[in-house]
Amino acid sequence: DSYPPYIYPNNDGVPAGIDVEIATEAFRRMGYAARFETIDWEQKTNLVESGAIDCIWGCFSMQGREEMYRWAGPYMVSRQVAAVDADSSIRTLGDLAGKTIAVQSTGKPEEIFLSGSDPRIPQAVDVFSIEDRSVQYALLGCGYVDAIASHETTILQYMKDNSVAFRILSEPLLVTGLGVAFAANDSRGLDSQLNDTFAQLREDGTLEQILGKYLEHASQYLEVDTIGT
Repeated sequence: DSYPPYIYPNNDGVPAGIDVEIATEAFRRMGYAARFETIDWEQKTNLVESGAIDCIWGCFSMQGREEMYRWAGPYMVSRQVAAVDADSSIRTLGDLAGKTIAVQSTGKPEEIFLSGSDPRIPQAVDVFSIEDRSVQYALLGCGYVDAIASHETTILQYMKDNSVAFRILSEPLLVTGLGVAFAANDSRGLDSQLNDTFAQLREDGTLEQILGKYLEHASQYLEVDTIGT
């Protein structure tokens, strides 16, 4: 899949990005060679539980899914946000009343908008759930929807790569941690080993070095201890 800056094919068609670099280095230190598989994201739980893949790693937020998997992480902070056209009159989440928003199916923003559990979000929002998350940007750019919701870093990357000026609303939908999910019944201990390796990568500066290749102010994305405070 292509979800820059976390994972995307480079000019040679080889997986690249933040998650690719972190996974490659982390598993190397654990004695493994990482192999990356493109999956149907909606089938991720079935795939990891069946053993078809060893773990789910791809800008995967942990909040609300803590009991579904064995987790390693969080290894970085992510802000889920809504974005609109630069000239839009929408300034707050409350302004989305009567508007349309595109989200990725099975993603955290879809859950937030469909659950009706956030009092900041009006009930009268039409939610378009899109399987291919890259379609969100085209829908917003063409005016077919009024807003999109996704990880802030991916929206910023899209704007940078395509010289597009969307406006990100100042109120985040959610500030959460990104993690690596193993099957709930996985007894190999890889989650614990990976957590220990994350601590090493953080302490020796490797995580900040990798993030710095892709993101400005890389250190702020490593402040995982501030999540929920």
